[in-house]
Amino acid sequence: MAKPNYKFAKRQKELAKKKKKEEKLKRKQMKGQDDFEPDQDAEATGNDGVES
Repeated sequence: MAKPNYKFAKRQKELAKKKKKEEKLKRKQMKGQDDFEPDQDAEATGNDGVES
């Protein structure tokens, strides 16, 4: 019977964790860029984008 390679399994787990963390960070950054629209901000304040 073959001996389990724990180092390989640990490395694969670490790589998967790192990839997931990077994807999460990327999604966070994209959300911050894409969700900001001036029209939505004006609607929230009731200003309708008209300056007095």
